[in-house]
Amino acid sequence: MGSPFGPHQARRQERLSLPTKRAALISPGDVIGYDGEWRTVKEASTAQGPMGGLAVVVTWEEGGTARFPAGDELLLGKPDSV
Repeated sequence: MGSPFGPHQARRQERLSLPTKRAALISPGDVIGYDGEWRTVKEASTAQGPMGGLAVVVTWEEGGTARFPAGDELLLGKPDSV
């Protein structure tokens, strides 16, 4: 077994064919793939995550909210996807 601090392989071996955006960069009107559906961002704000890191809280046009670590890559769709 290698050193836990040594180089490691990227988690994703191949590039996604769909565009992504870091959670910290999303804005109202973005369409995000979430929980098997395309949802439209109504509002995005920052908060402290459970481990003290930066989190993004998203309110959906379709109702409800979600919280993402700021560095997560979110799958983007087109506004007519919803």
